[in-house]
Amino acid sequence: MEITYASPSNSDFAGGSSSSSMPTTTRPVRIIPLQHPETTSSSSSSSSSNASPLWAALSRWKSKVVSMTWIEWLELFLPCFRWIRTYKWREYLQVDLMAGMTVGVMLVPQAMSYAKLAGLEPIYGLYSGFVPLFVYAIFGSSRQLAVGPVALVSLLVSNVLSGIVDSSDALYTELAILLALMVGIMECILGLLRLGWIIRFISHSVISGFTTASAIVIALSQAKYFLGYDVERSSEIVPLVESIISGADAFSWPPFVMGSVILAILLTMKHLGKTRKHLRFLRAAGPLTAVLLGTIFVKIFNPSSISLVGDIPQGLPSFSIPKAFGYATSLIPTALLITGVAILESVGIAKALAAKNGYELDSNQELFGLGVANIFGSFFSAYPTTGSFSRSAVNNESGAKTGLSGIVMGFIMGCALLFMTTLFESIPQCALAAIVISAVIGLVDYEEAIFLWRVDKKDFLLWTITSSTTLFLGIEIGVLVGVGVSLAFVIYESANPHIAVLGRLPGTTVYRNTQQYPEAYTYNGIVVVRIDAPIYFANISYIKDRLREYEVEVDKSTSRGPEVERIYFVIIEMAPVTYIDSSGVQALRELHQEYKLRDIQIAISNLNRETLMTLSRSGVVELIGKEWFFVRVHDAVQVCLQHVQSLKETPKMADPLTEERESSFQRFLRQRAEDSSLSELESGNQTSLVTKESDPQLEPLLSRKSS
Repeated sequence: MEITYASPSNSDFAGGSSSSSMPTTTRPVRIIPLQHPETTSSSSSSSSSNASPLWAALSRWKSKVVSMTWIEWLELFLPCFRWIRTYKWREYLQVDLMAGMTVGVMLVPQAMSYAKLAGLEPIYGLYSGFVPLFVYAIFGSSRQLAVGPVALVSLLVSNVLSGIVDSSDALYTELAILLALMVGIMECILGLLRLGWIIRFISHSVISGFTTASAIVIALSQAKYFLGYDVERSSEIVPLVESIISGADAFSWPPFVMGSVILAILLTMKHLGKTRKHLRFLRAAGPLTAVLLGTIFVKIFNPSSISLVGDIPQGLPSFSIPKAFGYATSLIPTALLITGVAILESVGIAKALAAKNGYELDSNQELFGLGVANIFGSFFSAYPTTGSFSRSAVNNESGAKTGLSGIVMGFIMGCALLFMTTLFESIPQCALAAIVISAVIGLVDYEEAIFLWRVDKKDFLLWTITSSTTLFLGIEIGVLVGVGVSLAFVIYESANPHIAVLGRLPGTTVYRNTQQYPEAYTYNGIVVVRIDAPIYFANISYIKDRLREYEVEVDKSTSRGPEVERIYFVIIEMAPVTYIDSSGVQALRELHQEYKLRDIQIAISNLNRETLMTLSRSGVVELIGKEWFFVRVHDAVQVCLQHVQSLKETPKMADPLTEERESSFQRFLRQRAEDSSLSELESGNQTSLVTKESDPQLEPLLSRKSS
């Protein structure tokens, strides 16, 4: 649908004197009419419109709840029912059993290693890899995620608890178990309230820098088992290095040689497992191989200089309620940090595996499943657990199809607790340290740093800040600084949105950024600006300043149309403006008044419905004028260009005697020529009745075709 728009004279929009003896020529322009909301309906429904997103969400939730069947309710509370109901025994059973056994064999030595990293006895690592696996298989929605102790969480536990109590004290273990309960409660709360989206404000470069620095700290903290002497427990690199150097006199060759050999074997098996498909089993068999080789060597040679794991209690964990609630307040920051790691690492891995295996996963439900696993685990002497990247990758590569593989892992861990703890007593500590180091080497993401340097220097700076502060100031400070800088970048980008001057692409009615498309041309007296962000209180000052700059700094090298000395129209393209608040509305009012004093008219194009409703309710549409709101930028340019042309033509028509001497037939021809010229604005045809006589710049809406 199109309408014919007859433009008024300059006095109608500039607020100047309306008295003129000169005739006003009306030139028809075909434009698409903008449908304005009714004033009465908008005012009567303003309250409902303001609350429309909330009410829409509530109504959708209500309709979904009402329409849910009993099977859907069962799947909601027990996600495991989704894969149990559709389980294909012949296809899935064998691969699930093989994947579960593969990862279970990998989990047993890793669990003991990570417990040592956390400052706990190895048995608590085995406990943490037992009950949480069964609980997660029931309440977790991922079918490939392998839950249990991980290196990063173990380091966080060690770093915080070592500052409260000595690791040899029984209170240390109680606090670690209490921390599991607190983490589980926080994860459940975030999942139930569907607040997992909060973590999206943390940049990927922050996560990469944090994990890289943490991996280096973890590796250095395990050096004491290679070197044969104690190293200071710290999450900062400087004290660790100083402690390693100062104790060099007590260096012992046997653990260093054994640890280095086992580490080399682990890395070789890991590399072959990743690069050779027919050798994938080597990746999972690495930790078990390290333990077996170390144990066999100790049994044969009995070296006194190599420290061993020692006694490990036999049997399954007993039920007990976490204690030491008096320290809960001091553990809240760490619990929040571990919860954040769970969202970033576990949920991210789970969503990637779900997409790869062709099923949907709700991140909030996944977070709830992890929380329930930690809560139940804390009642059976487990410290905080989450999804493991390395074990989940092995589980997926081994062909796991459902959560049954996790249940198989749990059974293997139970068998280890019941029948194999006496064999674990002779495992060398350096072998467990080698398992930890080989696992965290993959977290050193130097390739990401190179990529960020090549693609985005700002993100590289963020990566560098996060990794440096984590290394030199500690994990907690590193996370806080990284998140703070990441949020600062988000706020800066929001408060300083991208604003582009648009020009017309030759031969089209498309308007694009003149910096991106140098061939795009503008029109004299008109500036077209696109605001690429919502307009709200934080960015209105910046937007107003940029609009003033564009009014003054006009590039006339690519401008077309009548030669005028200044800007008469500012067209604002608002397609990217998804929202405008009251401060933005007030800013538009002030901008309109400011422009009106300088004889400049605002035109607005391509608003979405919500923004148009806001401007209508606030009276901005009436203030600016409904005729200055357009569907397309091109419509606004046509109308504004007519006014600029009328300004250019006014001096030529100043002599009334000349006009009186013009015959009726001449006036008819001139009017027909003008109408014909303007009727071809959309088509781009430059041939008209007055082409030879008129100024070429008075036919500006499409460039001339090159001959």
